[in-house]
Amino acid sequence: MPRIQGVLETALYVTDMARARAFFENVMTLTAFTADHRFTAYEAGPGSVLLLFQQGSTQETVHLPQGMGTIPPHDGAGRVHLALAIARDALDDWEAQLTAHDIPIEGRTHWPKGGESLYFRDPDGHLLELATPGVWPNY
Repeated sequence: MPRIQGVLETALYVTDMARARAFFENVMTLTAFTADHRFTAYEAGPGSVLLLFQQGSTQETVHLPQGMGTIPPHDGAGRVHLALAIARDALDDWEAQLTAHDIPIEGRTHWPKGGESLYFRDPDGHLLELATPGVWPNY
């Protein structure tokens, strides 16, 4: 059987793209690969991309230029969860970063395998997690 090699992209749907970009660039320190009025693509670690889509803006098929193909419609609503991997020794720095931007930490978990997670919200109420190694058997 063929095997999945990893999650390449994941998406969050946001109500205010400018506000979301400010959060992910200034607080989360991500750098955009590309962006337009309806989406932003960020590097989220090696081989991983975080996509932000303006809620409601991807409900029609996108026809790519020069016959490259199409992207079927998609959309999402509600508060979702996303975990981002961080180095163990970066946890205190991330906590300080969140505190400096007045982002409340809603939870902290110490996992049995030694990992630790911090939980907080983005401006759209999505639950974000920063997780150190030792959370899952494969991380």
